[in-house]
Amino acid sequence: MSVGPGLSRRLGTGDAVVIGLGSMIGAGVFAAFAPAAQAAGAGLLIGLAIAAVVAWCNATASAQLAAQYPASGGTYVYGRERLGDWWGFLAGWGFVIGKTASCAAMALTFAAYAAPSGWQRPVAVAAVLALTATNYRGVTRTAGLTRVIVTVVLVALTVAVAAMLVGGPSGGPAPGDWAVEGGVLGVLQSAGLLFFAFAGYARIATMGEEVRDPARTIPRAVLLALGLTVAVYLVVAVSLLTTLGADGVAATAEPLAAAVAAGSWDWAGPVVRIGAAAAALGALLALIAGVGRTSLAMGRQGDLPRYLAAVHPRFSVPHRAEVTVGVVVCLLVLTVDLRGAIGFSSFGVLLYYAVANAAAFTQDGEHRRFPRALQVLGLVGCLVLVATLPWQAVVGGSAVFAVGIAYRATRLRLAAR
Repeated sequence: MSVGPGLSRRLGTGDAVVIGLGSMIGAGVFAAFAPAAQAAGAGLLIGLAIAAVVAWCNATASAQLAAQYPASGGTYVYGRERLGDWWGFLAGWGFVIGKTASCAAMALTFAAYAAPSGWQRPVAVAAVLALTATNYRGVTRTAGLTRVIVTVVLVALTVAVAAMLVGGPSGGPAPGDWAVEGGVLGVLQSAGLLFFAFAGYARIATMGEEVRDPARTIPRAVLLALGLTVAVYLVVAVSLLTTLGADGVAATAEPLAAAVAAGSWDWAGPVVRIGAAAAALGALLALIAGVGRTSLAMGRQGDLPRYLAAVHPRFSVPHRAEVTVGVVVCLLVLTVDLRGAIGFSSFGVLLYYAVANAAAFTQDGEHRRFPRALQVLGLVGCLVLVATLPWQAVVGGSAVFAVGIAYRATRLRLAAR
């Protein structure tokens, strides 16, 4: 595998766990439960469990691969090494396109909580520029800011759960009254939508070139960050259903804020809004870093312009890739409303992890840390959840992948001449 200038290994286990938490405990916890409740009612709890199992399988695959291939690029690199260039390209293309759209969605989510009406787009652009500049200055600054953001978000979630369970309205729906809606398809669709909220654990693997002792650090950090996130999401989901019921969760785009507002802790409302804004910032910060590093890896191989393969001589970051991502996200923020992009993002990311599971399945005993059965379960789970996503997400995602295939095929034909 050809490589360009290397990145510096500056991240320990604690830093890697924090980056993983910042990627997962993001805006999804404040928004993803609403569409999940629309699809499955109280069955979103089953969907959450399914999403967590699939995410766990995917995390073991990513951790096992990252330990063997501790380079930037995540599944783009793993797919190329284990399955062939085309599989790696498809994984990288899905990640870059889907997560660039997610960056714009996170920026707009932040602005929706933090900016007055009419100022959302300018504030969203300012957030993108500020976080791109933070990433530009080095990965240790990224980890430091993420640590602050994760702390703010966890405090806000703790206040929100307490406000729902202690200060919430009396006489809420009992667990015995919770109904599963939409049947099996609805539950699976809720799992696919909730998977959006778990998808950040691979951010640790995409930054494998910057982690100290990656064979030990990455598997521990990925599984620890995912386990903590599952616990947080379960507590939040049960609290929401206890306070609002499934219909109440489905009826609002801001279920946590609505649940807190229904109780007597009026002072908690602003705390939740601050937490939601911070969560969106944390997710955006980690997304820009992850997309930049995958773009770096694709640029090194010529699957994206080689201009993106540069590493800053002082800050040891893929500065051209990150600046390019920041510019593209700003353009999207100014021109398109992407706050409904959860399904589209899930489509690309689930296929990305399907490639990761297939790649991990081919690893030999020397590099195997987890049973092959987990990779089989993860692959099947990813494909099932993709197939059950809303049809708009499936059609849009398929079109994007078709464009990527045409782009690479054209580039290869031109290079052959």
